[in-house]
Amino acid sequence: MTLYLQNARIIDPEAGTETVGNVILDGGVIAAIGQASAPADAEVIDCDGKCLAPGIVDIGVKVCEPGERHKESFRSAGLAAAAGGVTTMVTRPDTTPAIDTPELLEFVTRRAAEVSPVRIRHMAALTKGREGREMVEVGFMLDAGAVAFTDCDNVVTSTKVASRCFTYARSLGALVIGHPQDPGLSAGAAVTNGKFASLRGLPGVHPMAERMGFDRDMALVEMTGVRYHADQITSARTLPALERAKRNGLDVTAGVSIHHLTLNELDVGDYRTFFKVTPPLRSEDDRLAMVEAVASGLIDIISSMHTPQDEESKRLPFEEAASGAVALETFLPAAMRLYHAGAMDLPTLFRAMSLNPAKRLGLPQGRMAEGAPADLVLFDPDAPFLLDRFTLRSKSKNTPFDGQRMEGRVLATFVGGRQVFRAGE
Repeated sequence: MTLYLQNARIIDPEAGTETVGNVILDGGVIAAIGQASAPADAEVIDCDGKCLAPGIVDIGVKVCEPGERHKESFRSAGLAAAAGGVTTMVTRPDTTPAIDTPELLEFVTRRAAEVSPVRIRHMAALTKGREGREMVEVGFMLDAGAVAFTDCDNVVTSTKVASRCFTYARSLGALVIGHPQDPGLSAGAAVTNGKFASLRGLPGVHPMAERMGFDRDMALVEMTGVRYHADQITSARTLPALERAKRNGLDVTAGVSIHHLTLNELDVGDYRTFFKVTPPLRSEDDRLAMVEAVASGLIDIISSMHTPQDEESKRLPFEEAASGAVALETFLPAAMRLYHAGAMDLPTLFRAMSLNPAKRLGLPQGRMAEGAPADLVLFDPDAPFLLDRFTLRSKSKNTPFDGQRMEGRVLATFVGGRQVFRAGE
């Protein structure tokens, strides 16, 4: 079916522009931009001046298949993603069991393709069982469709094992995604060190633990030449090291979660466990530094770090509660906080949410250009609403934005030129 999207405010992150015009979707791709009249056989959709942007490419989504389908399934995550304007989910391997064999990777790939309305690509574990002892079969996993390799927040403590993994990944051109954190310093931490943590009596971790972990990884990247992406940079102390690595020509990119861009350590308040994430929320100075780093392009990618947890995992004392927050549906509205605050414009936001993650993974998505995949999101950046977590499509409801006033509502989502979500349906 040919779709003619007329009167759209077109967001082009590649050109850094916003223009009003029309877009034709045909054959699963963007067939034309700016054509004044609709083809004779096209279905016309009036965008009414609302924003049309490349669909979000979200690196680091946890879907709990296999092992914990009661928290999130590929079906529920896919529906949540479509409602949130996420057209490609890149899932983490920290499942039960971990995605560390070609057979498991093929299973989740097949399962996701059967039930999800959006595209799903998969990362694989870097070591078997994410235990940091023995490298996975990187070549076979690449052949099975892995787009990157990571042990998520299980940092490989042995530098010898890490160097072997990086060297082998480099020989095959594989992307390694690291979690910059010194595991010794951060063990058992629930919040960031400081006066607030002391007043609450909670175990904290110094932000320097992130810098130390990043410095170690950069030394390994310099030694091996591997392609490397830091999943979350959250501390201003890490930014000079990131800038130096890029300036020295290392093949390094960095990401940050939407929660670390829009929340700070004080949001934990009176032990609210929905605000417990990994790494823990940082100071307001750190948050502002991350926002500035994304705006300048030093930090390349914004992700949701969607981590479902059931009520039993969260309704515990703060120190014992599971870490993580769901974010597929709240990703775009939370990002609109940055836009409305004047921190960055929409092309800059979608550069970090769509274009850069797709480029880093070698995917054709994330572009508003003729011939690019017709994976798009139509949204109203100014539409206000009160978030009720029980209306979320995710099976788990652990969002820190519950009850908060937000702006930015997804009106429609298109994947391969097919409408997979429409507001109100």
